[in-house]
Amino acid sequence: MRKVLLPGEQVIVVTRPQPRMLIVPGLMFVVVPALAAYACAWVVKGGPEKLVPLLPKEWTPWLIAGCLAMAAWVLLGYCLPRVMAWHATRYILTSQRLVTRYGMLRRRDQQVPLAAIRHVAIEQSLLQRLLRSGNISLDTGHPSGTVVRDVPEVATFRNFMLDAIGDLPQGETRGDEGMMYNPGEAVPWETREGGRDER
Repeated sequence: MRKVLLPGEQVIVVTRPQPRMLIVPGLMFVVVPALAAYACAWVVKGGPEKLVPLLPKEWTPWLIAGCLAMAAWVLLGYCLPRVMAWHATRYILTSQRLVTRYGMLRRRDQQVPLAAIRHVAIEQSLLQRLLRSGNISLDTGHPSGTVVRDVPEVATFRNFMLDAIGDLPQGETRGDEGMMYNPGEAVPWETREGGRDER
């Protein structure tokens, strides 16, 4: 991130989404290998032959391979993608913008200049309140807006963002349609001569 900083820009916070999304993959990472080992031991001890007496013993290696393949499919197809998605997501707050990065092989960046933010709101579910995480909604004047999901220590992150907005140079921020406004105020300043900045 430091290689792409703007002149005078400083990194304030670099974080990832709250890791609650890793609870189920973490449990499965422990449970699935244990179940696969139990199933393989059951096959080796002749469990399938008790269920199907006519089953030939030549099927034993294939049944063991099937158990291992199922375990590998769950771990590689379900657990690994979720861990990689969490690891590849970053929220970067600098003194001038908020950058959200998604993806590892196919990267997607979303940047919101702090000068364009008019309102910052926090939305929390009950679980998020217990974990002190939450979603941050940013009003930038566009209908769609921007939502940063599952931010850990969301209140602290919001306070850092508001402090950074308050530290922006006064009178150098621009709203929609060229209106000059102060980030610390909710009401835009008056438009200068047809919305042009005469700096």
